[in-house]
Amino acid sequence: MSAVLEPVVAPPAPGDASPLLSDALLETIGKRAAGYDRDNQFFSEDLRDLHEANFLRASVPVEFGGLGLTLPQLLREQARLAARAPSTALALNMHLYWVGAALHLYRRGDTSAQWILEEAGAGKVFAAGHGEPGNDLGLAWSSVKATPLPDGGYRFDGRKIFTSLAPAWDWLGVHGIDESDPHAPKIVHAFIRRDAAGHRTVQTWDALGLRATRSDDTWLEGVIAPRDKVIRVLPAGIPNDPFVDGILGAVLPGLGAVYYGIAKRAFDVAVESAKQRTSPAIGGKTYAYKPLTQQAVAQAAIELASIEALVERAAQRWWSGYEEDEPWIAHLLAAKQHAVDGALRVVNLALKIAGAASLSRHGELERLYRDVRAGAFHPPNADAAHEVIGQAWLGVLGKV
Repeated sequence: MSAVLEPVVAPPAPGDASPLLSDALLETIGKRAAGYDRDNQFFSEDLRDLHEANFLRASVPVEFGGLGLTLPQLLREQARLAARAPSTALALNMHLYWVGAALHLYRRGDTSAQWILEEAGAGKVFAAGHGEPGNDLGLAWSSVKATPLPDGGYRFDGRKIFTSLAPAWDWLGVHGIDESDPHAPKIVHAFIRRDAAGHRTVQTWDALGLRATRSDDTWLEGVIAPRDKVIRVLPAGIPNDPFVDGILGAVLPGLGAVYYGIAKRAFDVAVESAKQRTSPAIGGKTYAYKPLTQQAVAQAAIELASIEALVERAAQRWWSGYEEDEPWIAHLLAAKQHAVDGALRVVNLALKIAGAASLSRHGELERLYRDVRAGAFHPPNADAAHEVIGQAWLGVLGKV
């Protein structure tokens, strides 16, 4: 277990009218964000507080020690957290999407990943080892070598990048390629323990935004995933499996919620600024009375409403279950892509509304301006997302 985490007793699950994360906690977390960003420091105190608030186990079923929140309920909490601490919310989305993938299987009667729910319910932290330099095929391929072992486990060798939660994870989910049969390469999905030999973290993370995520490199140097922690062995290529579906059904709406939260915070800060700043050009009234300010606020408000609606709709549909012939991946990707693109537009408008003061390194908008730009780089990127959305609707996904 991570040093910053200790088991706590889960309280009853809150209803929609009772937010899991209190305003007081979010205010405390929000006050730390600038310091973490400035010092390029991991959000250890946030992680401790959020563990105590049961955020990390919020979507774990009650029978495994969680709160049993639905995906839409969880996303509302993620958005509220992202509004005050984007790095914290983004990094924890990696933990939450493993829980979401396991939950997707569990709800279908598949217990192959039930241990993830049990471990998350016990307070363990999961991180994602999917990023690889030069891999633009995502989970369809890997530059990491997966070597099968006689006992059914796998040895992994290679480099993973963008390992958010690098200082804190207990379990790292990875994928690699098994080419022991060159005519039938396979993608292996498995988990490694932090206390296992054969892996190391290299502190490479010094980025424009989302600095507190500590998304450092992870070198896999013979680390072994035992047989019972090998979740799937699938044919290389576009995956067609409920476990991978579950990853996408959790990570994409989660990203959408995070970037909605960033945009909402920028909007709120900018609107408050416009209500306070005065203009001699209009007789000392505030900028709220300027038509161009009103226009920019309206544009941002409309954008925000559409982001929220699409993310909420996609999450609710995923949770309720799509019809078999529906292009569900198109809906999820649309929600994520619209969120990251729309959030960028909202933050740009927020700086316009707030004026030149928003450029100050001492102000929150400058940090949000940097953080929101990371949205373009979460896989799949804009080009790939549009391609898959189009192919899904045209019925040619996996055929071109």
